[in-house]
Amino acid sequence: MVINMNVTFEDVKNNRDIKAYISKADESLLALGYTEHSFAHVHKVSELAGRILQLLGYDDHQVELAKIAGYLHDIGNIVNRVDHAQSGAVMAFRLLDRMNMSPEDIATVVTAIGNHDESTAFPVNPVAAALIIADKTDVRRSRVRNRSQAYFDIHDRVNYSVTASKVHITAEEIRLTLTIDTANSTLMEYFEIFLGRMMLCKKAAEALNVAFSLIINGQQMM
Repeated sequence: MVINMNVTFEDVKNNRDIKAYISKADESLLALGYTEHSFAHVHKVSELAGRILQLLGYDDHQVELAKIAGYLHDIGNIVNRVDHAQSGAVMAFRLLDRMNMSPEDIATVVTAIGNHDESTAFPVNPVAAALIIADKTDVRRSRVRNRSQAYFDIHDRVNYSVTASKVHITAEEIRLTLTIDTANSTLMEYFEIFLGRMMLCKKAAEALNVAFSLIINGQQMM
């Protein structure tokens, strides 16, 4: 049961304005040729960010804030892909303030959103750390929207090559296990795109006092 919260994840998820911003932000990314960043992505990130903190023993309040941050983290793409974490944080501040969320909770959510993109990210608090890991581990075939493999870029190839993805969480470790079809993308291409993100996940896991490991096709890479 969530304690001492006047705005919950359900309130945020059901907010009509927030739904519109998520949808329109993804439309912008679709026009730019990016992989899916719509409701499937934000729901997955929200659920995993909350589950990470829950399984690591954080209280329901922190879990709920992680879910809210996960749901809102990409709305800044409606402004521009560049610096979308910072513009998204400003948008989230205004939205949550209008919903009368407490200043303390707004601060935690906004800080997490503003620190989730790899160019400027840092796990400044547990919610930010959980958000980073949840966002950067969402690699899957269903995120690819280009219907013609002849026009795949490296991001399309890497995501399309992932036929199975699972995040396993224990009190000692967060482990990302991937199955990659190397007929679609090489492991070198995966690391070209994701090495920085995986190192960021490692840093975020350390902030949560656990290890981070990466298993690809049965082999430990990190």
